[in-house]
Amino acid sequence: MKKIILASVVASSVLMAGGYKIPESSVNAVALSAANVAHTTGADAAYYNPANMIFMADEHSMELDVTYIGLDAINYTGTYTSKLSGATTSENLNSQEETFFIPTFHYVSPKIGEARVGFSMVTPGGLTKRWESQPAQASAEEFSLQTVELSPTVALPIGDNLAIAAGIRMVYSSGIIKASYSPIMKQDMTADSIDFGYNIALSYKPTKSLDIGVTYRSQINLTEEGTADLSFVGGTYASGTIPTVADKTYDASVTIPLPAALNIAAAYTFTSDTTVEFVYERNFWSAYESLDFDFNDVYAEGVFGSSKAKDWEDTNAFRLGLTQVLGDATIMAGFVYENSPVPAKTVGFELPDSDQKSVSLGGRYAINKSVDIALAGLYSMRDARTITATDANDNGLVGTFAESNVLILSAGVGYKF
Repeated sequence: MKKIILASVVASSVLMAGGYKIPESSVNAVALSAANVAHTTGADAAYYNPANMIFMADEHSMELDVTYIGLDAINYTGTYTSKLSGATTSENLNSQEETFFIPTFHYVSPKIGEARVGFSMVTPGGLTKRWESQPAQASAEEFSLQTVELSPTVALPIGDNLAIAAGIRMVYSSGIIKASYSPIMKQDMTADSIDFGYNIALSYKPTKSLDIGVTYRSQINLTEEGTADLSFVGGTYASGTIPTVADKTYDASVTIPLPAALNIAAAYTFTSDTTVEFVYERNFWSAYESLDFDFNDVYAEGVFGSSKAKDWEDTNAFRLGLTQVLGDATIMAGFVYENSPVPAKTVGFELPDSDQKSVSLGGRYAINKSVDIALAGLYSMRDARTITATDANDNGLVGTFAESNVLILSAGVGYKF
């Protein structure tokens, strides 16, 4: 049997954060565009650089935040060439707007001997993309990922101005994939998994004013398992002869890498209580080489399960944060530039990612010695993504994705005792 993935009809339905990775997992991170790796003084140090817990005040510190994420509707203008019919059509399509509300929690213990213990509950990535018209509906009628990461960490001092930390990453993920091309094809899959990784961190303070931080989060393979309602009307199409897939429920699985990330950061605090931090972040997206669904049926596997090349690329992010302490109030601002991991050849409707620039602003106010409140916002401006004929796009696209900006708002309360 000729194994055909219906290359663009079921294009790349992957349970992945991708270009919608969420690095902003606290109010401070939103305010600073996640430039809070070297200089972290709040409970979110447990996540962003747990080695910094050693240098915090000897007390319990915790923070609870709620973050709103709004994704603009994405517009695609261009042509689409069907792998089934072989026909090329002109398209002007808009995805649905998407909104999320995400809670996060961070905790740092007082000293336990010389050690400190931390715990974070965050959402490291997530994506929902929905298109309600063809041909986009054939690959991304609904394409959703939800994740929750639990991260316990332990930090130890090495001398007076150096500390190291290590921890476990436990990620629960669940996804929904819906794609349809009535009356020929239907795919409706739900899956979830619990997977593990680790993180390590270093904090070095060579002088009172200079902070240096290095963190590494390991790759986690999301081993999604679930069921899929599939059907396909067999026949001879432009891509070849494709067998019939009976309309029923099949066991399904797919393994997707959540990539490793390296952060190297330096922060300097001036006598005016002004801190400037620069962060270089490397995301190892090249681990995502291909997509391969597995089904417990030879026909479903032959039509829907063939390996599809993805060939994503490692990416760089450059983050700049500014913090100004004014007595009980703290003002923060940030900027970030990050390039997309998705090559033009494999861009599809489910993840039309592009390079982005973000600006952010926020503040924190200490009500008393124990309680503080914070508010922050970030606006991400994504570049238009143009695919040309010479890109030979696997999904039959020649055109431009635009208007895919993101708004993030976060509010939180901190408590120390």
